[in-house]
Amino acid sequence: MSPADDVADADTLAPTDGPAADDRRLSVSVLTREYPPTIYGGAGVHVAQLVPQLQKLVDVDVQCMGEPRAGATAHAETYPEGANVALRVFGADLSMVASVPEVDVVHSHTWYANLGGLLTGLYQDIPHVVTAHSLEPHRPWKAEQLGGGYRLSSWAERTAFEAADAVISVSEGMKTGILESYTDLDPAKLHVVKNGIDPEEFKPDTGTDVVESIGMSLDAPSVVFVGRITRQKGLVHLVRAAEQFDAGTQLVLLAGAPDTPEIAREFEDAFAHLRSSRGNVVWVQEMLPRASVRQVLSHATVFACPSVYEPLGIVNLEAMACETAVVASAVGGIPEVVVDGETGYLVPYDPARANDQEFVRSFEAEFAAKVNSLTQDRGRAEAFGLAGRRRCVDEFSWAKIAGETVDVYRAAIAAHQSR
Repeated sequence: MSPADDVADADTLAPTDGPAADDRRLSVSVLTREYPPTIYGGAGVHVAQLVPQLQKLVDVDVQCMGEPRAGATAHAETYPEGANVALRVFGADLSMVASVPEVDVVHSHTWYANLGGLLTGLYQDIPHVVTAHSLEPHRPWKAEQLGGGYRLSSWAERTAFEAADAVISVSEGMKTGILESYTDLDPAKLHVVKNGIDPEEFKPDTGTDVVESIGMSLDAPSVVFVGRITRQKGLVHLVRAAEQFDAGTQLVLLAGAPDTPEIAREFEDAFAHLRSSRGNVVWVQEMLPRASVRQVLSHATVFACPSVYEPLGIVNLEAMACETAVVASAVGGIPEVVVDGETGYLVPYDPARANDQEFVRSFEAEFAAKVNSLTQDRGRAEAFGLAGRRRCVDEFSWAKIAGETVDVYRAAIAAHQSR
């Protein structure tokens, strides 16, 4: 048995209903790039949902990046002026360190805030907890976006993970990836606390005003994608797969904010070819409010998640909570969310074969086949959707996740004191 196996059960902590045994209310500073109302990815959704639940259990300070906003101290990413984005993020990290009040624990999310958390822990001599929402070694395409800054983001992540008193993985799949990527990391510091969903925010919406306004037909089976235009999300694969969708199926893309001009051009070329060859496609480029996304998901026959890398995939939970069947690539933590043959279908994908064109074409063809099997059998799609919502309610409560997170804080305090 490997060291990772030895800790697999011990480090997946049981939930707590409130402060732990010593009854002392802890204080924590949460460091994050994204915070409402500015959210563009899963890490931001995670923090936005987690903080209100944490506030029931501990005192919470929030430090974020960007423009000033209520409920957090914001730090501009403007220094040094004109520098690479990673250097400007580091400037905001230093500003955070100077702003964090005296707290018991500092908790950072993503590489953007990892340096701030690491330095705050050193400066105040308090435990640092990191939540891993993604891993830089698994996202080499970020070098297209960050240039030399990718080496800086990778260094910040590695240094923070290895020095942290506790590292939270959002899935068992990501836990394996962390241990493979950071072999110097002590497995005893690694804890699995999965992402969650608010089933009251994401639930079936029978309204039609949003879907009608974007041109989505209510009379045809529909396949919906929600996400950014990045290599990670695999949107180009979906657009190519859609050429094999049944003729009456419409594709609805809520997709914007391309990472780089290169990926934007690649997607736009594939989209133009799809539109000219079969039509019946809708592309909404602006970011819709979450309530509007909920309505679109509720009217979808299938939600498509063709990601080539995904630590967990909150967006799948959002679709499932809206009673929508999912077809997703079987990567990262997705198989811990989507149950193949019960809440949707999983399509195998091997990131190591990303440059194998024959494999990629096979993946796209199988993805299309799984989608067609559900658009042709609406009863099965509906059954998968109902099972998906039940799974969200039973397994992915944010209250449960907040309790597990507080348990990790206490484990980190104990580890820090034993140094």
